[in-house]
Amino acid sequence: MPEKYSVSLSKIVNDHLFEVIYSPKNTGDIYISSQDVNRPGLVFAGFYDHFDPARIEFLGLAELDYITSLGEDCGRERMESLFRLKPSCVLITRNLDFPGCVLEFAKQYEVPVLRTPDTTSSCMATLIAYLGIELAQRITRHAVLVEVYGEGVLILGDSGIGKSETALELMKRGHRLIADDAVEIRKVSSKTLVGSAPDNIRHFIELRGIGVINARRIFGTGAVKLTEKIDMVVQLEVWDSSKVYDRMGLDDEFTDILGIKVPISIVPVKPGRNLSIIIEAAAMNNRQKKMGYNAATELLNSLGIGDDIQPGKNEIEVWQNF
Repeated sequence: MPEKYSVSLSKIVNDHLFEVIYSPKNTGDIYISSQDVNRPGLVFAGFYDHFDPARIEFLGLAELDYITSLGEDCGRERMESLFRLKPSCVLITRNLDFPGCVLEFAKQYEVPVLRTPDTTSSCMATLIAYLGIELAQRITRHAVLVEVYGEGVLILGDSGIGKSETALELMKRGHRLIADDAVEIRKVSSKTLVGSAPDNIRHFIELRGIGVINARRIFGTGAVKLTEKIDMVVQLEVWDSSKVYDRMGLDDEFTDILGIKVPISIVPVKPGRNLSIIIEAAAMNNRQKKMGYNAATELLNSLGIGDDIQPGKNEIEVWQNF
């Protein structure tokens, strides 16, 4: 079962500049664990089934006007019905004034109350996206993550094979480093993985024989980036003369990361190979494939044998047709 993550209310408040109207304790000791948010219209109508107290509840113009329209006694009763369920937090939008019973019930049931000048819809959209990242399922991989021509390339390989040196060369060629040695990968949606560096090693690179360097200070802020979507994986491995490596690229290979299939290229390493140029070519080729163009297919079609090649056919058989 996937591990559950949480984010402190103080971090949410600071990142979004929310006003704290009331908090039963330090906001740093209150944690939000649900990526979803809610507007409590059904609760005010008396329907409590499926209510999730872990969600942040929004009180916007419609909710507060509805409570006011019910009259003081009925309005108090409906508002108490919400706070009695003890949601993780109540957020009032548009900097709206609120009935005194909101603060009364917040203190009685120990529910934090925040306020923001943003509209309800825009604040909900922003908060859902934010919580989707902060609470996303994640893993940490021993790897390097770089942005090459706008493509997020995760470089894997055994320790000492040259991942950090390759990243260094890519930065010199104008590309950007996201993480070296350890990459924290988050599943922010059913189709998207985002990688970043742990806070304590961000922008640092370890080079054997040299030591640790700060990439941001040496190459400038334009050479680093905080996060990047992972578009492809490059697996570096020591050249094995007995192994047949892909020479055509007819069949796409994928690796599974957190349940998402990511294109992978296996690149053999031996003296004389310029890995940074190879990775640049791999990134551009991956982008072309996403746009519907495959160079191998065009080559075979130009040779008049494209129709004879079936997906998954052994590469040696393809070359025998030349």
